[in-house]
Amino acid sequence: MYRAASQPWDQRRCLVGQSSTKVTVATAEVGLSLPKGTTVISESMEGALSEQLNHEFYSAYLYLAMSAYCSHNNFNGAAQWHQLQFEEEHQHATKIYDYLMDQGVHVQLLPIPAPPSEFGSILEVFEASLAHEQDMTGRLNELSDQALKEKDHATYNLLQWFVNEQVEEEASVGGIIAKLKLVKDDGYGLLMIDNELGSRPASPAA
Repeated sequence: MYRAASQPWDQRRCLVGQSSTKVTVATAEVGLSLPKGTTVISESMEGALSEQLNHEFYSAYLYLAMSAYCSHNNFNGAAQWHQLQFEEEHQHATKIYDYLMDQGVHVQLLPIPAPPSEFGSILEVFEASLAHEQDMTGRLNELSDQALKEKDHATYNLLQWFVNEQVEEEASVGGIIAKLKLVKDDGYGLLMIDNELGSRPASPAA
């Protein structure tokens, strides 16, 4: 037999905005479904995550452009590395998209800017990759700060997954850059690094 909860509703830490259809829920009830047209994150967080979703899709687009550039210049291992990076960034975008959907957000996709098509030397390709990852780290840190300020713990937990992922991303690209700087323009050294890049295994699903 169903028994009503002993705690009054106001002790469940559920805050409903009086002038908006937005609903902020700090503690979710199992099996509780949201009324149509409501969300469980703030409007500002919804907008910030939607913008980050666009940045994640751009990341995928950028790495696909890098893959095409490397392939065109016969760095097939680097092309494969960037192809896998493209797939990983697409998974990251999907992770944010799924979260927004779970929070009841009506996701509206934004236009994706065109990435560059020329990147210079293979070293410059990876330097551009590192600069991009550092930019993404800054954006994710700002989002984490916003989630903490809003006491949005569910979104903060999601973002911490991304923040931790960025540490690995930057370390990986930084290591490749260090090797490329060591060999400089030595053809044999570049070939060895390219072969190593081509052996990168696919990342598990996010």
